[in-house]
Amino acid sequence: MSAACRALHDHLRAALRDIDAGWSIGSFGAIGEFHQRADDLRLVDDPEGLTRVSEKGGIRLDGAALAEVRALAYETLSPRAHRWGLGLALCLPEAQAAMSGRSVLTELGPDEGALRAEDRGALLFDMGLDQLQVDFCIRTRDPELIAILRAGAGSSVMAPGNGAMAAILEAHPHRVVISRLGRVEVYQKIGGPATGGVSPDGPHTHVLPKLLKSGRSHSANIPVPEGFVPCAYLHPASPVAGPQGQDITYDAGRQAAFEELLAAYGPAGYLAVRGAVLAACAAGDDPSSFTEPATRTGRIGLRNTLRQIARAAESASDAPRLAWARRWQAVFDQSGQHAEEMDADNPGHEGEPS
Repeated sequence: MSAACRALHDHLRAALRDIDAGWSIGSFGAIGEFHQRADDLRLVDDPEGLTRVSEKGGIRLDGAALAEVRALAYETLSPRAHRWGLGLALCLPEAQAAMSGRSVLTELGPDEGALRAEDRGALLFDMGLDQLQVDFCIRTRDPELIAILRAGAGSSVMAPGNGAMAAILEAHPHRVVISRLGRVEVYQKIGGPATGGVSPDGPHTHVLPKLLKSGRSHSANIPVPEGFVPCAYLHPASPVAGPQGQDITYDAGRQAAFEELLAAYGPAGYLAVRGAVLAACAAGDDPSSFTEPATRTGRIGLRNTLRQIARAAESASDAPRLAWARRWQAVFDQSGQHAEEMDADNPGHEGEPS
């Protein structure tokens, strides 16, 4: 294993031990998420093997495949002026990222790659969502559901008259989301009427037909390099938001931890703007001395860095530094500025759980 691959592996291993970090594998509209909670019963605990499984779900990343990965640490701009998003996308070249691309419900046979031994005889069905980098599957032993799925096989689960989707929503089978970098499995119920209309706390999935129709592999808010596709994500613990999206007291330790990832894997343009803003802050420069970046990535870097300076100064009761940040924000980060650069805190996942 190369030094770069080992370093990435070590970052991922450490993050897997952090119950406040989240993970996902999916596309723009079909995604499986793995989140941990302090009271989870851990059934498989193998950070070195990049695997962790609870009674609610699990994740396994393919350590050998990391040699081909291009990691991208990124921050997104939240519509809430005191927040920002963050993540680490594990990307592969498009040709290497491609999965089956099935567009119809397809029976795949027993899931021999299941994370838990007791699931390895259950049948796996690809839902046929025709996504580039993921096969979105369900897994079941239920004879009645299997019969319905077999009857609907060979056609789209979205097709009129195909009873498969309604049966899936009623039966709540395991969801298994697979990419070239690993898999996420979810054992909890599908979000909807059975869960009070919200996604269950912890591991869950989303299938969002409106987003699937876009044909995109990932959100436009993530600056993925041309020719690459995200095949798995780490969502490090946020310094400004809790697991349910609630505001929390600014956590400087979490921010520092992500800045290590950003320094190692962040886009060069973003890092350059971030460095320039931090230097301007240290020098006490006036905002009139700074030219707003011409690129979208640069503008997001400018605004997020100002937000981070402000939150850190506020937390430390550093009035002069906070006043500096507020002056700059009045020029460069006003509400409604550059709305196209804004990202929801939980993009694309609200309102249509599955």
